[in-house]
Amino acid sequence: TWKRAIDTVSDPEFINMNLLAAPGLTQQALTQHMINVCEDRADSLALIDLENVYIPAHEQYYADKKDRIGTTPTTAATAVRDRRIDSSYGCTFYPWVQTRDQDTGRMLWVPPSVVALGTFSSSQARSELWFAPAGFTRGGLTEGSAGIPVTGVRERLTVKKRDKLYEANVNPIAKFPAEGIVVFGQKTLQTTRSALDRINVR
Repeated sequence: TWKRAIDTVSDPEFINMNLLAAPGLTQQALTQHMINVCEDRADSLALIDLENVYIPAHEQYYADKKDRIGTTPTTAATAVRDRRIDSSYGCTFYPWVQTRDQDTGRMLWVPPSVVALGTFSSSQARSELWFAPAGFTRGGLTEGSAGIPVTGVRERLTVKKRDKLYEANVNPIAKFPAEGIVVFGQKTLQTTRSALDRINVR
């Protein structure tokens, strides 16, 4: 069903788009298919979520909430490296973030692709498409760059952990004491160094 849904947007003459996201979809073959579809179209970017970063209650029951974190930044970075994705048509972020449901007031955990998508949009609206949708100026989630209230991160990343993720082309979402929560990277999943290993260029 997921594959069929992704296939429906594969023809650029039929569907006009420049971003493809499926928040919460983490199955590797399907997220790779999203990247492949964007690469074949050559006009869009896939925002993919990684496996086991956070396991929501509807997927599996855990008595202890800390068991919902199924990986570490180091393990996540290694898993991305092992996948050998080399494409400027995909990008990913880490970790999940907390938001408040504005209808019910409940606190919810959402995949990072949700806030990344919002940040891309607000960055383009505030500046220009070619400006980086990240950093303290345009990536401040606490400041509302995602379009939804972001109140927390599933895991607070140290400098070392952020560096480990960024080296594997995973964009960290970091929490700072003074600046709040920030999208702190804008790499694509291209391993070869070039201008296209940055989201704003792609």
